[in-house]
Amino acid sequence: MKAYWIAQVDVTDPTQYTEYTKRGPAAFKLYGGRILARGGRTASLEGPQAAQRVVVIEFDSYDQAVACYRSAEYQEALGYRQGAAQAQILIVEGVEG
Repeated sequence: MKAYWIAQVDVTDPTQYTEYTKRGPAAFKLYGGRILARGGRTASLEGPQAAQRVVVIEFDSYDQAVACYRSAEYQEALGYRQGAAQAQILIVEGVEG
């Protein structure tokens, strides 16, 4: 089953965050990730307001999504995001259909 990496991000240092965005997508691609949404318009219809950026990345499996996050490639990219943004990242398994 497919899995989805959902990130809500509030950028606090755009210059440093750019360094993250140069590296993160390479790790996603290495693990079969496909960016479905990244920073477009959002609307919070219930609950707290959405972060500045909402990102959705599709992976072929839950295990691939987790492996991507834990990979050396992504952890290197993550070092550039730390201190440049506040983020909440979720991985959710899709449904068969």
